Amino acid sequence: MFGRVFACLVAVSLGATAPAFAFDPDSGISEKSGPRVLFKFGFSAYKRGKKDDAVEAYRHAADQGHRGARWALANMYAAGDGVVEDDYEAFKIYDQITRQGVEPGSRDTGYFVHALLSLAGYYRRGIPDSPVRADLAQARELYFHAASAFGVPEAQFQLGRMILLGEGGKNDIRQAKKWLNRARKAGHPGASALFGNTIFQEGHTVRGLAYMTVALERAQSSDREWIREIQEQAFSVAEEADRRTAMAMAENMLTKGSK
Repeated sequence: MFGRVFACLVAVSLGATAPAFAFDPDSGISEKSGPRVLFKFGFSAYKRGKKDDAVEAYRHAADQGHRGARWALANMYAAGDGVVEDDYEAFKIYDQITRQGVEPGSRDTGYFVHALLSLAGYYRRGIPDSPVRADLAQARELYFHAASAFGVPEAQFQLGRMILLGEGGKNDIRQAKKWLNRARKAGHPGASALFGNTIFQEGHTVRGLAYMTVALERAQSSDREWIREIQEQAFSVAEEADRRTAMAMAENMLTKGSK
């Protein structure tokens, strides 16, 4: 859900070592233009494929503290989109964004939350050949912040999974189920799959199978393999009557769009 909100926004890059480019004199834009003007120009330049102009505009806007420009630059470094991929540079910019702080509900909330999730991912994996080492406790803390203060389903899912696996802290099934269920109710397929598998293991066979089946139907292609694996494993050990009831329940959920 959160990813779809940001799919329409732009991503570009930053860094003192990047080559300098001059704006077209006819554009009416200079490095002294205001941050919002520079950000809009960068957005337009990126859409037109003029990534060098976009980079320069975002860089100057970021230097003036524009959070959206910083976010866009970090995304470009993270993806290697128009610049050399550099996760550590992206990490540093995301960190700048989170250190700015934000009031929940403000127009910059989306940038802030996305930066939190990105930092959590980096702490979960670490960044090779950089000072950033894997720190599961820090990742779990960042996911908790995004999940609790901002109610982001992806953060709730990642937090629930970490708690379920005991990553970055103690394993707590009750807490894991709480966060996974919140994300499930918000329509997160991965959370529905893990929550369903968890309650299936606890003996709630029909509902667990139904949630996993719904998750498989709604999942993106990148998640289908692992969801299918746990769903098929559960179905293989369930009684035939339970499988039939679960399929009917799942079909009803999918038809009505219920969560």
